[in-house]
Amino acid sequence: MTENARIKALEQIMPATHGADEDIDWPAVEAVWGTRFPADFVAFMGRFGAGSINGEASILLPLPKPGLQWDPAGMAEETDNARQTWEAEGGRSAFDVDPESIIAWGVTGGSDILCWLTSDPDPDRWPVLVCGRHTADSFAVYPYGMAEFLYRLCSDEFDVSPVSITFWDGGHLSFVHWRKAQRRWQEGRNPETGEPDPYAGEFAD
Repeated sequence: MTENARIKALEQIMPATHGADEDIDWPAVEAVWGTRFPADFVAFMGRFGAGSINGEASILLPLPKPGLQWDPAGMAEETDNARQTWEAEGGRSAFDVDPESIIAWGVTGGSDILCWLTSDPDPDRWPVLVCGRHTADSFAVYPYGMAEFLYRLCSDEFDVSPVSITFWDGGHLSFVHWRKAQRRWQEGRNPETGEPDPYAGEFAD
């Protein structure tokens, strides 16, 4: 299955209604990170962008962008967190992989960090690593790319949830781009649902 087919499959269960093309400068991203990124991640950013899935998981931007509030979580910060956890919880000895081979691409509301293991020189072959907070194992590797992992997670295809929260309860799946969430917040609405929220915008400039 091509990366575009994977994204289209994901769109069947999670419409990109509130998504947006980030228009990312990929050569600049590659220069900062020293690597090319998987094609399915590039395709996801082109269709959905960075943002939140059902308020339960966030997809990270590879480089920071200025914003007022509701900035998307940072890939660099979460990568540092994942690498520190890898060192502290014995990931290096268990998997014989250096922490520098970890790059984070998402986080969950349960404080799990969703990453790639980048040992393979071909980014399209990078498996997903979950650094779990309250999972059975502190680290688990899944032989899928980012888009297929999300599809399986959103479709409830795992016998045992790979993350620390009940990610999907059979209801509607919604993706909200971080700029959309920010606008809703500033307008006094819930960033995820768009419903009126008396606490939204409380600290806006």
